[in-house]
Amino acid sequence: MKKSLALLITLFISYQISAQEKSPYDYIKVWNFLKFYHPDLASGKIDTDSLFLESINQSQYLDINESIELLTKNLNNQFTTKSKPNEETDVLRINQDFSWYRENPDITRKYRKLLNKIYTHRFTGEHYYDVSQTVYKYIIPHEKPYDFGVETQIPLAYRLLAMAKMIGTIDYLYPYKYLMPENANDELKKLIQQSITCESRKEFETILAKTAALFEDTHAFGFYKKLHYQKEIYHKNYYAPFDYHVFEDHILVTNLITPDVCKEAGIAVGDRIMSINDISVKDMIREKSTLLSTSNKNKLLYYLSDYINNLIWTDDLQTKSLQIQKYPDRNETTIKLALIDPTNKKQAIQINEYYQQKLNKKAARKLEHDDIAYFRIDQTLSFIDDVEDDEIDATMDKVFEEAAAKKAIVFDMRAYPDWGGFAFNYVYDYFSPKENWFGKYYQQNLNNIGTYTYVYKSATIEYFPDITDKTTHSYNGKVFIIVDPATQSMSEWNTMNFQHVFPQAITIGEQTAGADGDMKYLTLPGGYSFGFTANALFYPDNTLTQKVGVKIDEIIHYTDTDILNQKDIPFEIILKAIE
Repeated sequence: MKKSLALLITLFISYQISAQEKSPYDYIKVWNFLKFYHPDLASGKIDTDSLFLESINQSQYLDINESIELLTKNLNNQFTTKSKPNEETDVLRINQDFSWYRENPDITRKYRKLLNKIYTHRFTGEHYYDVSQTVYKYIIPHEKPYDFGVETQIPLAYRLLAMAKMIGTIDYLYPYKYLMPENANDELKKLIQQSITCESRKEFETILAKTAALFEDTHAFGFYKKLHYQKEIYHKNYYAPFDYHVFEDHILVTNLITPDVCKEAGIAVGDRIMSINDISVKDMIREKSTLLSTSNKNKLLYYLSDYINNLIWTDDLQTKSLQIQKYPDRNETTIKLALIDPTNKKQAIQINEYYQQKLNKKAARKLEHDDIAYFRIDQTLSFIDDVEDDEIDATMDKVFEEAAAKKAIVFDMRAYPDWGGFAFNYVYDYFSPKENWFGKYYQQNLNNIGTYTYVYKSATIEYFPDITDKTTHSYNGKVFIIVDPATQSMSEWNTMNFQHVFPQAITIGEQTAGADGDMKYLTLPGGYSFGFTANALFYPDNTLTQKVGVKIDEIIHYTDTDILNQKDIPFEIILKAIE
C-alpha cells in the first residue's frame, strides 16, 4: 500500500513538473500559423479569435501535438487545390522560419505532415480577412478591441490573445523579424508566463511594453503612449527643474527652468548627472531600452532627451539623490533635488513657457546665406499656402529656378515632411532624370504571408509620379543634406530620394531613426493600438536602412561643449565648404 501511494505521489509530482514546463507558446505558434495560412481562417470563414479562446485556458497543459489536434479538429483539411504559384522574382524570404515545427523532434510525423499540407494549400490572393491589402490601409482589419475598461484587469484568455497577436505580428507581418534580438523567442516565452501570473492591469501593460520593445522598431515607440498606466510604468509624475541632454553615460544639464529650485539643490548648467538614486545613467538607459521600442540607441537617447517625454526617471519618488560632476572641474558630489510637481500651477506655467520658447526657437532655425538655397523638410508647404491649384506648378518651378542659381542647395531633413508633394513631385519634376529608382520597396506578399515582394517599380501611384513631358534641369552646384535622429520614416525615404537625384550631395549629421516605410496598426485586446513598420526598404544596392538609418558621408558626434554652446555643426560645415 505504501509503495502504491509513493508511486502515485511520484507520478503526480512528475505530472505537475511536466505541466509546469508546458506553455501556451506552442498553442500560440500553431494558432498564428493557421490564422495566416489555413483557408478557413485566412478567408474569415471561421473566426480566428473564437478558435483561440475556445481552448486557450487549457493550453498551459498541452504539448504541441495536442495543440495542433485541438486547433485543427474542426477545420477542413481536405484540400483540392494548391496555393497560387509565386510569380514574383524578387522576394524577401529571410523572415519566414518554420523550424519551430519542421525541426521539432517532439512533433509527430502526422502533425508535421498536416502543417506542411496546410502551408502547401495555403490561402492566397487579395481577400485576406486579417491582412491589409494595400499600403494606404493602415489599420489591420477585423481585429476586435475587447475593451474591458481602464482600471479592469484583462481576463487571462484575452491577455494571452493579445500576446498571441503580437507574436503573430512578429512572425507574419513585421518584415524585420530577422533583425530582432537573438534571444527574442526566449524573452517572449518569459513574457507569456508573466502574462499568466500578473495580477494587475499595470503589470500587464508593462509586459505589453516589453513585448513592443523587442521589435526594436522606432515606429513602435509611440505604443507607450497608448498605455493607461504609462505614468506609473515610466515614472512620469514629476519633472526636472532643468532641461537636459542624455548621453550614453551621463545627463547634461542644459538650461534651468526653475532657477530657484536648482540653486537650492546646488545644480547648474553644465553639470553632469551620473546616477539617479544610485542607478547609473547607463543602467537607466538599459532599463528604458527594455520598455521602449527604438531601432537604434541614438534614437533612444534622442527620445530620452526630450523634456516633455519625461522618460529618464527610474522611480516615483519626488526627491531624487543625484550623483553629479560639477561644471567645469568635474568634481563629484551628491545632491538632493525636489522635482517639479506639474499640479503646482506656478511651476507648470514655467515649464510651459520654457518649452514653448524652445519650440519657437527650433521652428526658427534656418541657414541664411546669399549663396545658399535652404529647404526645411517640415516647412515646404508654405511655398504654396496662398497659391491657387492651377498655379502651383509654375510657383514651384520658380522656387527651384531661383534655387538652381545659387552655389549650394541645402535640404534640412531634421523633421517630418509637412508636404509629400515637395519631394515626390516637385524636386523630382524639376531636377531628376526620368528614371529615379532610389530605393527598393517590399510589401506583404499575398501569395505567401510572411514574405515580401519588391514592388517599387510598379508602385507608380504611391511613390513615383507619372509626369508627362518631363524635363530635367541639371544642377552642378553643391548639395548638402542634413540629418539627425529626427529624420524618420518619410524623411528618411525623402533623403534617399535626394541622394539619388543629386549624386554630388553630401549627407551630414547624426544617425537617423532607422525606421523607414509605411506603418500598420494592430488593435489588441484592451483597446490598444500597436503601430509598427510593415514593409521593408533598402537602397538600390540592397544596403539596409532599418535600424541603420540612411547613408551618411560625414557623421557628427556632439560633445557637452557643442550642446552647451548650442552649436549647429552641419551649418558650420556647410558655410565653411562654400567659402
